[in-house]
Amino acid sequence: MKRLGVDPVRRQRLGSFLTTFTLIAITIVFFLPIVWAFLMSFKTRVDALAMPPKWFFQPTAANYKAVWGDGRFLRYTKNSLIIATVSTGLGLLLGVPAAYSLARHRFKGQRALLLGILSTRMIPQVAFVIPFFIIFTRLSLNDTHAAVIIMHLTIILGYVMWMMRSYFMDIPKEIEEAALVDGCSVWQTFTRIVLPISAPGLGTSAIFSFIFSWNEFLYAMVMTTVEAKTLPLGVYNWVAYEEIMWGELTAASVIAMIPVIIFYGFVQKALVRGLTMGAVKG
Repeated sequence: MKRLGVDPVRRQRLGSFLTTFTLIAITIVFFLPIVWAFLMSFKTRVDALAMPPKWFFQPTAANYKAVWGDGRFLRYTKNSLIIATVSTGLGLLLGVPAAYSLARHRFKGQRALLLGILSTRMIPQVAFVIPFFIIFTRLSLNDTHAAVIIMHLTIILGYVMWMMRSYFMDIPKEIEEAALVDGCSVWQTFTRIVLPISAPGLGTSAIFSFIFSWNEFLYAMVMTTVEAKTLPLGVYNWVAYEEIMWGELTAASVIAMIPVIIFYGFVQKALVRGLTMGAVKG
């Protein structure tokens, strides 16, 4: 009897240990490329090409000096910040009210419209490149921030609308009806009641939209040449025809990750606030 009473406890501890071990192993696998890139960014060219790879070496900041000293790289960073910020802002500004309307109203052809919105996520991005290139060429918008922002919105809007629609559908209609009875208008109910409750969805949508726009490569490669060139293209500049400058390439990659990490830190706080503000008191 005693043995039977202990077995469930041991089984629970073993399950907890296996779960923890599995999560640690998965974390190591995902973080290993980042750690490798960070270490590579401090290696000299000789150490970077050494076989087998060196884990202990004399670090150098020459790679970061070379990247940061390139004036073009700073311009690419500025372009990416402008494009990613505006694309994310417009995506939320246009997509959130549209998602709320789709969640609260039923109309003929809604399923076809939702399928059309979803298709923007299903169709490969390369399918949009040629039509947009022809349109923007005729409008003289090639190599401009506006062209890249519009192309990014084709992906961001669909994601935001589907993500936020699911959040709005989970919010009980009784909360909005109570606000209307208390004298709030439809707009006040949306901005003061619905949006604070759905703050986690807003934060998640903002994170994925910003990361997509920040990392996007194909549209920027086709639509930009000099003035609106983005950071991913600037990182790719360190891949030459005859060689890959691994030190400078990884240093540029590490620098490119910093704004995303900072942005995620700010939005993560908003997620926590949204979870606490969205609580409904009985």
